[in-house]
Amino acid sequence: MNINGTPWRTIGLEEGGRSVWVIDQTLLPHRFETRSLTSVEDAAAAISTMVVRGAPLIGVTGAYGLMLALQANPSDGALAAAFEQLNATRPTAVNLRWALERVRELVVPLPEAERADAARTEAGAIAEEDVAMCEAIGEHGLSLFQQLAAARPAARQGEPLNVLTHCNAGWLATVDWGTALAPIYKAHRAGLAIHVWVDETRPRNQGASLTAFELGKEGVPHTVIVDNAGGHLMQHGLVDAVIVGTDRTTRRGDVCNKIGTYLKALAAFDNGVPFYVALPSSTIDWSLDDGVAEIPIEARSELEVTHIQGRISAGPAVGEIASVQLTPDGSVGFNPAFDVTPARLVTALITERGVAAATEDGLRGLYPGR
Repeated sequence: MNINGTPWRTIGLEEGGRSVWVIDQTLLPHRFETRSLTSVEDAAAAISTMVVRGAPLIGVTGAYGLMLALQANPSDGALAAAFEQLNATRPTAVNLRWALERVRELVVPLPEAERADAARTEAGAIAEEDVAMCEAIGEHGLSLFQQLAAARPAARQGEPLNVLTHCNAGWLATVDWGTALAPIYKAHRAGLAIHVWVDETRPRNQGASLTAFELGKEGVPHTVIVDNAGGHLMQHGLVDAVIVGTDRTTRRGDVCNKIGTYLKALAAFDNGVPFYVALPSSTIDWSLDDGVAEIPIEARSELEVTHIQGRISAGPAVGEIASVQLTPDGSVGFNPAFDVTPARLVTALITERGVAAATEDGLRGLYPGR
């Protein structure tokens, strides 16, 4: 995707394939910088501190993290330790374990001298597959958006399609294109008039900082709103569709996404607004049935609730990025990072293989044999 006219991805190899660069997302939108990862410790820290985030990108970073570990020590013991270290960084997103297991299963039978190179090749393959899946999601979602636009009353033909999204499920959350934002990018490039309502997505503000950054660089019209404005907009007919991503989806179609997604789904259901979830197949956890009961929900630092990060706009430190305390001294914060939206509230799942009902039959229809 585009940053000031230059095509970028979120992750890649450097130093002849011996290290990895990533975009440091903790600095966005005010600074655009990359960071080098040269060890498994670097990769684990990048995932846990959200230098990289988004389920697909976390998976690719984890895969490259195993490569970095095997470069330093290709033994079985070092591989097992690196696997556990990386897998423990973010417990909710299923892509991480999926990618780690894929690399581990490939390299275990190999001689130690071949393991690092094999892990590098496999991590690269996972990255390329993610790009292809996300672009396909974009095409399938574009078809839905075109159908929605065509079905509107004659008086609204030609008006922008108003789409609301929550958190960041764009190219910054993947390797390229994104999941929930991929159909939006495809629509914009196809000439379909589209406008995006961007939830700020407290407490980390991934919508206000990352989604708005992405959309702005692509020239997609958008408006940042507070999280609690979505229901009001739906009540007044100002939202044609909601589209979000997911960090883990059960086989029956329950979806786990950034905290606050469930409330958007309830508002959409109450107002008859389609609620779409975009996901690659690597995000489906076929072992789980009941998302509310079975998906582990990561609890992050209370400082993400009690404090906020931004750029200083006045005074001697103007331009610097700083953390500001919002709450009184002594107030305790609680910070569950995700919630689960039951399948009954999901209009459809948009995958790289097509659009499915949010049911086990719907998903197995696209992925027979799973």
